[in-house]
Amino acid sequence: MKDTKDTGHAEITSQQMPTSSPQSSVPRPFGLLAELTYRCPLPCPYCSNPTQYPPTGAELTTEEWKRTLSQAGDLGVLHVLLSGGEPLLRSDLAELVAAAREAGLYTNLITSALGLTRDRAERLKAAGLDSVQISFQADEASLADSIAGTPSHARKREAAKLVRDLNFPLTFNVVLHRKNLGRLEAIIALAEEVGAERLELANTQFYGWAFKNKEALLPTRVQLEEAERIAAAAKVRLSGKMDVLYILPDYYGDRPKPCMNGWGRRYLTVNPVGDVLPCPTASEIKWLHFDNIRQHSLAWIWAESVAFNRFRGTAWMPQPCRSCDQREIDFGGCRCQAALLTGDAGNTDPACSLSPYRDVLNRIVDGAQQLLEGETPSSHTTDLQYRINPSHSLT
Repeated sequence: MKDTKDTGHAEITSQQMPTSSPQSSVPRPFGLLAELTYRCPLPCPYCSNPTQYPPTGAELTTEEWKRTLSQAGDLGVLHVLLSGGEPLLRSDLAELVAAAREAGLYTNLITSALGLTRDRAERLKAAGLDSVQISFQADEASLADSIAGTPSHARKREAAKLVRDLNFPLTFNVVLHRKNLGRLEAIIALAEEVGAERLELANTQFYGWAFKNKEALLPTRVQLEEAERIAAAAKVRLSGKMDVLYILPDYYGDRPKPCMNGWGRRYLTVNPVGDVLPCPTASEIKWLHFDNIRQHSLAWIWAESVAFNRFRGTAWMPQPCRSCDQREIDFGGCRCQAALLTGDAGNTDPACSLSPYRDVLNRIVDGAQQLLEGETPSSHTTDLQYRINPSHSLT
């Protein structure tokens, strides 16, 4: 059973009454996020993975993942992101890549790169891996290692060179926050230096551990304005050489982003224990039951389950979303964010300036700004809580 802490809701299961009936015309999913494990060698304080891990012994087996990947291909999924945690901690990773290739899926490995030896990379290449995304914390070792919580920057640079030597397309990914946003120009320069074809500059989304650390991670408005200017200039300058994607933070916007292009419309996530989610952080909605690949097929869960139909489309929307001319563009914003900030996933996302809960978000942002104004180098107001990982030895 899911944790049913005091959220004001009883848990809803697929055997109980849904709030909306399955769609007569269900959209086709394009992407699958396969979270192979939550184990990880890095305790990053902005990690969006759950703050409480499922038992590692309950991770899907090789054969269960193979069956899941095959079902994804049958369902019409085009690409799979092999993620975690750290997917390199799965000794069967090359076997799973081969299974995904057999299912007709484009494969992208999302990794810290710790554990990516030449032998491992060559085996992944032989198995059919299509591309690699490596996460970096900053442009130089002392800051990067401080943010990551362990020495790792030098090994990441070596891994990036290895990836390019083997002719993998390389995406350079950085989660941006107050600790590294002032280094954005140098971060972009490092991405150019290692030969990345794509650069993802993603401002922190506040779920999981990032939500716990939001006061320490929230940037200043001045930082964000300067970062947006730098990213826009880099996008123009590097056009045709490197694709630059800059993702704005929800907390400072006037309108919410179309989270996952709408709940249950284009993407699905399978977590390490087999729960199938409309988005990676949907487990933040404690009262909603998510069916498991061990009990149901991926096709059934996508089309028929209560969880995937609960916020699919627009019929579920409250006001002001229901009458908003943006309702089929942003789909009401993020359900997980609404749950975290208001206690009810059915509320209008506070990231929208029209939301009746906007003040909740404003208080968080304003409070963080006030802390920053009085912060000193020795202040403890912005201490980070680092993630504590289960066993994660890398060979």
